[in-house]
Amino acid sequence: MIRQRSMLAALQVFQQELGHVFRVNLPGFNPVVLVGPEANRFVLVTQRDELRWRAEHDPITRLLRDGLLVIDGDWHDTLRSYMNAAFHRRMLAGYVEAMVCYTDQVSATWDASPRDMLAEIRRMTLLILVQTMFKVDFSPEMGRLWPAVLRLLAYISPGLWLLWRDVPRPGYARARQEVDQYLYRLIQARREALREGHDEPDDLLGVLLTTPEMSDDLIRDQMLTMLIAGHDTSTALLAWTLYLLGRHPAAMTQVQAEVETVLGSETPTLEHMAELRYLERVINESLRLYPPLHIGTRTAAIDLEFQGYCIPAGTRVLYSPYLTHRLSEYWPNPDQFDPERFTPEQTRPRPPYSFVPFGGGSRICIGAAFAQVEAKVILVRLLQQFELELIQPKVHLHMGVTLEPGPGVMMRMRRKADRK
Repeated sequence: MIRQRSMLAALQVFQQELGHVFRVNLPGFNPVVLVGPEANRFVLVTQRDELRWRAEHDPITRLLRDGLLVIDGDWHDTLRSYMNAAFHRRMLAGYVEAMVCYTDQVSATWDASPRDMLAEIRRMTLLILVQTMFKVDFSPEMGRLWPAVLRLLAYISPGLWLLWRDVPRPGYARARQEVDQYLYRLIQARREALREGHDEPDDLLGVLLTTPEMSDDLIRDQMLTMLIAGHDTSTALLAWTLYLLGRHPAAMTQVQAEVETVLGSETPTLEHMAELRYLERVINESLRLYPPLHIGTRTAAIDLEFQGYCIPAGTRVLYSPYLTHRLSEYWPNPDQFDPERFTPEQTRPRPPYSFVPFGGGSRICIGAAFAQVEAKVILVRLLQQFELELIQPKVHLHMGVTLEPGPGVMMRMRRKADRK
């Protein structure tokens, strides 16, 4: 059961009453909201260069500085081309081992007492991201830096700063300093190891360090972008998927049967992931109902027009995967959980950009394939080893950096006997 008390619920009401283009009028915050496949194409593709990501005074720009997520134009495309190598499919097979390892590490101490799976999954995804992208075990630093990471996530989440630019943000400066010091130490140590020939540039940090245009500050910005935005997307996706499986026992049973058929007790590999077709449909339905990237924001660089609606230069423009994914003309019974929407027969009639959980166009989430493989691996490993029971069915939509189930996903995880 989802309690609908959020800005998303209000925007959904506005959309139903006002149509696919409307304006929000609040003191200091009056964006134009565009909804639907045509709107998504307009923002993500046709007017991509005239709708800028970067807003100098937004907290996310202040934090990430020149990170990939908050830059525009040719430099964005160039930087992305440098980073793409770390996300190529040929790299995913090697990443699966780390995904399995840290899923097992975090879950090793679980007993049958209730656990907040949102927090547990966040630990897994943080460990996985740092190991795969920076080739470092984050475990020794987890306890020390965990509060700082959460503080930075809170800093860039939607809040009072949308209306009051200089709202006090106690604790932020110290949290950023702690995380920055850690990242710069990693850069220095890895640069020295590469210089002495003791390592290979076969991960994101290695790629960045061997790219001549990248200063230590620019590398820090990309590392922090991955650390903050990268793990949070996977966390939200997995938390919602676990919640939905807990709410729908028939789907849980079908996923468990598929995992047993495809893997049994074998350790997951990338090849196994391609065979888990029902699990993939469950994940896609989770992404439809609760896309982690629920709202995207841009700023019009010039005067624009969309379907006869004038958008003056300087206007903040919002597009919403969450709202598009709940349009009944593309998704019958849109509030219903139905993984069968994603069978090949059901998928073909839908127009492009009606399903955009990771954005689209040339700025589609660089880690989208990584996140989808990671979600499958973690879910498979948990289902191999545990029986999952949802014990708190009431949650609400929490608009953080990503869309999360609040206050968490409380589950009881009963370990299966004699499983690998």
